[in-house]
Amino acid sequence: MTRLERWIAPRVAANGAGTHSAFRLLPTGLDAFVARAVLIELAERTLDLQYYIFHPDKTGSLIVDRLIAAADRGVRVRVLLDDWGTLDKKDESVAGLDAHPKIEVRLFNPYTHRSGLHRLGELLTSFNRVNRRMHNKQFIADGIATILGGRNIGDEYFGVGELDFQDVDVLGAGPVAGQSTASFETYWNSQFAVPITQLGKFAPDPAVFPVARAQLRDRCDGLRDSIYERALRESHLAQDLRADDLHVHWADARVIADPPEKLTQPAGTQNDTYLGGQISPYARAARSDLLVVSPYFVPRKTGVEFFASRREDGVSVRVLTNSLAATDVWLVHAGYMKYRRPLLERGVRLYELRPEAAAATKRRASKVTIGSSRASLHGKTFVFDRTSVFIGSVNLDPRSLEQNTEVGVLVSSPELAAEVAALFDRWSSPELAYEVTRGANGGLQWTGGYTEEPEAGFWRPLGAKLFSHLPIDSLI
Repeated sequence: MTRLERWIAPRVAANGAGTHSAFRLLPTGLDAFVARAVLIELAERTLDLQYYIFHPDKTGSLIVDRLIAAADRGVRVRVLLDDWGTLDKKDESVAGLDAHPKIEVRLFNPYTHRSGLHRLGELLTSFNRVNRRMHNKQFIADGIATILGGRNIGDEYFGVGELDFQDVDVLGAGPVAGQSTASFETYWNSQFAVPITQLGKFAPDPAVFPVARAQLRDRCDGLRDSIYERALRESHLAQDLRADDLHVHWADARVIADPPEKLTQPAGTQNDTYLGGQISPYARAARSDLLVVSPYFVPRKTGVEFFASRREDGVSVRVLTNSLAATDVWLVHAGYMKYRRPLLERGVRLYELRPEAAAATKRRASKVTIGSSRASLHGKTFVFDRTSVFIGSVNLDPRSLEQNTEVGVLVSSPELAAEVAALFDRWSSPELAYEVTRGANGGLQWTGGYTEEPEAGFWRPLGAKLFSHLPIDSLI
């Protein structure tokens, strides 16, 4: 048994007759990075990573350095990345990993061409194929511990840099990790997962790897005593680990994932085997309370009618998404804005994250303040009657539900649901978000008396309003 298995197995046996898994919410970028770093350090057999984006920036470099160190001690490392987020220098960084004999990298639904200009041509000529992406996010150690949620790998997901994504992951240990591994294996062995060495210029060169590794080590050595590293030591998870007092919730859980074959179906296809079809019954069964966090929220008419039916049944429905000033993709806001009034008229409460929320959340997260001047919502989670919670990669928009593949975990735990509900309450508080309501003249009004998109300037609202009249829902 590995160290992780020796620590987790007896605790699983003592809780829920061996069927329950342990869960720890990771609501801050610092905790999320620490959790991944700890799993890498403790792994003895396997590390499986599945991501939409993997940036070769500060935090990405630190993770790569640790992955290589794990491979040096004999851990088999597999990295499955969507090809949307790999290009030129990123390609070289990822390919360098594959040069290690214990590390294998595959790209999902890869472009045929690697350069930007040729990629643009491929996007135009093969749009139906390359527009479909793997949006899944998983980090699995020894098949016994897993991290699922909304975060990719990169500075903006871990609280570094100008943009700070407000996100949420969950660390799971026990049977849930087996389910997570099974999902990873399905994607790893699918027809869409292509070894990076088969993509033209990426033939392994053993002579290059030592040089690239030395450069990586020098870069990481320069980060060891950075403000970020000091902040990591102050994170709540790091403090709990040092005190050997890791608070977790034990519960039944189910990993839910789209099948890779979703990419072969026509865009717009609805299927009960898709993730959306599997979690909608839980939203339909809610009797008192439904909380939705979706940074990209485009409900369309069917979604408006669904939430309206929940309100007619007496269910409180509250939705948190990005404000136009906070979103990193203003075109998605163009798809969302026309549904605000119908949702409000049917009794749904809407909240939009403020761009200045980053500073307020960081003041609470750590004694050390680092990075970021602008916040953007990136977490995806749904709370059902405060008794169960879904945390994953899926947005409530047509792209997530009908085109891309997604993954997440449904946890039947009132305690974990209460934690996520408290996070919703904090994110939707007046300090961090605007509540959108109907004004006296029939228009919209935001907290603070705004009657136009707050803090969004001139051009963003103009562009969003123009595009909101176009039939773009299926593209976003």
